[in-house]
Amino acid sequence: MEYSMLDFLTLVGSLGMFLYGMKLMSESLQKVAGSRMREILSSMTSNRFKGVLTGILITALVQSSSATTVMVVSFVNAGLLSLIQSIGVIMGANIGTTITAWLISFLGFKVSMGALALPLVGLSLPILFSKNRKRKNWGELLMGFALLFIGLDFLKGAVPDISGNHEVLSFLSDYSSMGYGSYFIFLVMGTLLTVVIQSSSATMALTLVMCNSGWIGFDVAAAMVLGENIGTTITANIAASVANSSAKRAARAHFIFNLFGVAWVLLILPFFLKGIVWFNGYLGGESPYASVAAIPIALSLFHTIFNILNTSFLIWFAPFIARTVEKMVKVTENDDDFTLKHIKIGMLSTPEASIYQAKQESVLFAERVIKMIKHVTRLLSEQNDKKADKLVDKIRKNEDCCDMMEIEIANYLTKVSETRLSETNSKRVRSMFKTIDDIESIADSCMNIASNLVRKRDQRLKFPEEVESNLKVMLGLVAESVNIMMVNLKLDKVVSVDAAKEKEEEINNYRDILKGEHLSNIEKGLYGYAEGIIYTDIVSECERLGDFAINVSEALFEKE
Repeated sequence: MEYSMLDFLTLVGSLGMFLYGMKLMSESLQKVAGSRMREILSSMTSNRFKGVLTGILITALVQSSSATTVMVVSFVNAGLLSLIQSIGVIMGANIGTTITAWLISFLGFKVSMGALALPLVGLSLPILFSKNRKRKNWGELLMGFALLFIGLDFLKGAVPDISGNHEVLSFLSDYSSMGYGSYFIFLVMGTLLTVVIQSSSATMALTLVMCNSGWIGFDVAAAMVLGENIGTTITANIAASVANSSAKRAARAHFIFNLFGVAWVLLILPFFLKGIVWFNGYLGGESPYASVAAIPIALSLFHTIFNILNTSFLIWFAPFIARTVEKMVKVTENDDDFTLKHIKIGMLSTPEASIYQAKQESVLFAERVIKMIKHVTRLLSEQNDKKADKLVDKIRKNEDCCDMMEIEIANYLTKVSETRLSETNSKRVRSMFKTIDDIESIADSCMNIASNLVRKRDQRLKFPEEVESNLKVMLGLVAESVNIMMVNLKLDKVVSVDAAKEKEEEINNYRDILKGEHLSNIEKGLYGYAEGIIYTDIVSECERLGDFAINVSEALFEKE
């Protein structure tokens, strides 16, 4: 049997089309579902058992455990899910991802999807060119579904026919009849394939095709499936290696959960497979050892039952897994991840207590923007490109966190406002809505200043020492204004309203001085026009930032 480079590239291309179809279908499903997925994830995870059901539902819909894990990590980051709740969702994602194997087993091998796939491409084509974003997303969904099964058809055709080639079968049998040695070899193979391909679903599809073509038997295919369970967690851990501690902990919990599950099943694999064969026969199926055609269904059954049993057992040890990963992954000083420490526990029995929770969360919100101002001040004089990039990443990350914090505090205040409130408490809630809006605007201003400094660096522009000194003075005034705002926010009453107004006036006056000197500096050649544009933009943004700070103090004053 000759197998040329062209045949090999056809095999790789078929796998690539399957992967692209899976990716397109997953991403378009997330776009179609959008915020509804996030709402389900945030509302249905009050305990780890609900979290498991949520993980199953989300992963079954988006057909990607990786996509579910990414959403979980972002919710842990935002403090909307505790680590224990996230472990429940990840466990559920392991069950949800088994749906892919069933789709391939039933549709990919039982039904000729190639005949339906091309008409689906034809149906999706005009929708893809629609100007309506929602319709376009549905078009991408249909196209992804079609490409997935076209890729699978090509994959089945690209795998060489080895039924008449005893040499290849002999080569495989050398590794498939070594008992536990074979299990370990194929487990490692499944792990490495998943890491290389970056998709457990694609590796599962490849395993099913290999079984269907007679390359490997049922028992070693089951070992490959176990390896895929480990491989998908390694991919997540590699991705989380540059992320924050919350992401690392969630990824590490996923790894521990799957590694333990693989370990106990591997110890009893021969007996476990006998149980699967019996159950498959009980359902009316043939033995996968006697019929190659029966292997895909039996393997899907093994994949599902293994994940259900593993989750049913380890869900009780979620607190232990959480404590373990917390000890393994420590929070560092430079870790900018955050959690909502107060309002995530839900509304309290009285409106006063709930409002106090929201106020405490607003203080943490303000502390984050103070941190952003410090980063911006350091960025102004940072000459090292790598250190500057890290500062910009921190500012951008904090700004994203601030966006989420504003939304969650606002949602919480909306729930509070729907209860019976006294006139005083109504004023306090309205004041807090204004407060969080202005605090988030401070974060936006910090991001805008950082963007201007990035633009200056990208264009290789330099500020003279005098200009840099002026901006440091302006940022110092802004920092003092925000610190006064913080004092007022913590005390929940404006004891320094005069100081806040004085500082805001000082910022305005200094802005006027700098803008008055600007044209004169251009004429003197102190700096070029390009530098001048960035300079005045930063000065104006600093003045706006000061306005937002005084707005917070005034909002606190208005509620009294």
